[in-house]
Amino acid sequence: MFIEIPVQQSTAAAESAPARLRERLAAARVQTDALLACVRPEFLYERPIAERHRLAFYIGHLEAFDRNLLAEVARERSPDGELDRLFAFGIDPIDGGLPQDTPADWPRLPQIQAYRDRVRHSLDTLLGSREVATPRVRQLLHAAIEHRLMHAETLAYLLHQLPFAHKRGQDPAPLLETAPPEPGTIPIARGTAVLGLRDADEFGWDNERPALDVDVAAFEIDRYKVSNRQFLRFVEHGGYDERALWSDADWAWRQSQHVEHPAFWIRDGKRWQWKSMFSATPLPLDAPVYVSHAEASAYARWVGRRLPSEAQWQRAAFGDAAHDPSAAQLREPDARFDPLPVHAPGLVPSASGAVGLRANGWEWTRTPFAALPGFVPFDFYSGYSAPFFDQRHFVLKGGSPRTAACLLRPSFRNWFQPHYPYAYAGFRLVDGDEGEGP
Repeated sequence: MFIEIPVQQSTAAAESAPARLRERLAAARVQTDALLACVRPEFLYERPIAERHRLAFYIGHLEAFDRNLLAEVARERSPDGELDRLFAFGIDPIDGGLPQDTPADWPRLPQIQAYRDRVRHSLDTLLGSREVATPRVRQLLHAAIEHRLMHAETLAYLLHQLPFAHKRGQDPAPLLETAPPEPGTIPIARGTAVLGLRDADEFGWDNERPALDVDVAAFEIDRYKVSNRQFLRFVEHGGYDERALWSDADWAWRQSQHVEHPAFWIRDGKRWQWKSMFSATPLPLDAPVYVSHAEASAYARWVGRRLPSEAQWQRAAFGDAAHDPSAAQLREPDARFDPLPVHAPGLVPSASGAVGLRANGWEWTRTPFAALPGFVPFDFYSGYSAPFFDQRHFVLKGGSPRTAACLLRPSFRNWFQPHYPYAYAGFRLVDGDEGEGP
């Protein structure tokens, strides 16, 4: 569900105005502060997802990123060099594995909060000066804002995995169950998909440039995301135990991690429940299932179909357009953490008629995350994209209920490794020609 306030459309110049960017940074801080305030203070040193840092890290990390990003325009040297480094990267894992820290290895909460407040004060003072109102600083501010908004979503799904008793708050009223949607596919004619960002004045990350036109053969795509109801049949028919449905790497992960159902499901005797943010609720059968790429791929094999390519998804969402004709209908997320039913009336259909392609759960593609031809890494953040062009991460498109509206732009590319089941990520399937044209 989304707040009924359309995102204001304005020129690139107006969006980049220093005062507007400072307002957006302040609003993003409010979002991340509110999420961290959901955690009872005594549990801020927990690590609800093993592959991520302890929650206390993020209190300092967001500020350290901003300060380090804007260091080139700061007038004075940071008095917190050691903390800047610690919160930029965290405690190094041993041999490249998971973090091996303990809560005692981290600064105490008052020290982290004092660091946060000092950094914010110094940056606000700096950004209030006309001397830094340059195109370079505007670019850095866009990066700082979007980095923080991405982490707002990361924090949300981290908190989703934290025990209910360690948080404070309550879920909105559960959605009423509706009649199941009629399954079906939508034909997409052969044509062009535009990957990446053409507008030179619009901010985009390095992996969004330069734009690439891809000729996409005709195909059919599901009208709706795969729902919990549909995926439940896969679970009940033993899909997690059917070796032929899983690649070697995916099967090894499933066995080693004892994965037997989606991470957002809870088995309660013979019933299934949904892990909402603050409580367990009856499994919403018509909401999209949230799963890893490995689980989505196994389901696709089970029904004899496949995930879309990035270009197929893009064409289904936007046709041959490089811009977003429905941008005025995109809205910032409200207090709800859970998705709507896949056929909810409030979901904006694409021009092709596919429903809920954005803002109700990211959608896995079968495309490995890679550079677009002509890729140039950002000079101020060279490690944002390039380290993940490793054929071990897959592109996701669309956005979730917790994705900021600015990140719902057509060119934005998300990515995760295939064995990460915690993101707000679902999928839909396609039929048709296997490849893209020349």
